[in-house]
Amino acid sequence: MDRPSVTTMLLLAGAFGAALFVAVFLIDGATRPGYDPARLPVSALSLGERGWVQIGNFIVTGLLMGACALGLRRALPDVPGATWGPLLLAAFAVGLIAAGAFVMDPPDGYPPNPAPVTAAGQSRQGIAHDLASLVVFTALPAAAFVLARAFWGVRGLRRLAEISIAAGLLCAALLIVFVIADESGSAIAGVWQRATIITGWTWIAVMAVIVATTVREDVR
Repeated sequence: MDRPSVTTMLLLAGAFGAALFVAVFLIDGATRPGYDPARLPVSALSLGERGWVQIGNFIVTGLLMGACALGLRRALPDVPGATWGPLLLAAFAVGLIAAGAFVMDPPDGYPPNPAPVTAAGQSRQGIAHDLASLVVFTALPAAAFVLARAFWGVRGLRRLAEISIAAGLLCAALLIVFVIADESGSAIAGVWQRATIITGWTWIAVMAVIVATTVREDVR
């Protein structure tokens, strides 16, 4: 059996990272005392005594997504979108790492015994986390749309272009619903965020596997 190329391994790192991220936050959220996964965002798992688990999840997944972005750039021929698509995925990866480095401010009700608040308004760290999250949730659908253009120009990837457009539209729509639910204090805001994440991360996994198994080695 031939050994997988460097490009293939880089691409599959993204598929592994997507599965890892979702598995960790689902399991951690379901077993964390005092944590309500239906209401609270995934980022709230970075708080409390077990917060290191989600912090590590953000950072490790970000590194794996960065590897996937590099693999995409190596795999795709010189077609429209082949540069900006991987760059947007790289921005997504950087946003994940920053979201882990800068922890969100505690939401209402979690952790059960938060540290006393010493100042009004958001902390600088909380603002940095929100900015990182903005990058994550905007760069991902943008990458799907731009990469769809690139995939359309590569033999064997036109079906993936259609999948990417559909995933980008669904991810953007779910994000809007989540933002509205979160701003209104909905008891199921966390459900909408998880739907957004699972949609986007599933697209990354599917995309990475298809590109890794379709694009010829001599193109890479």
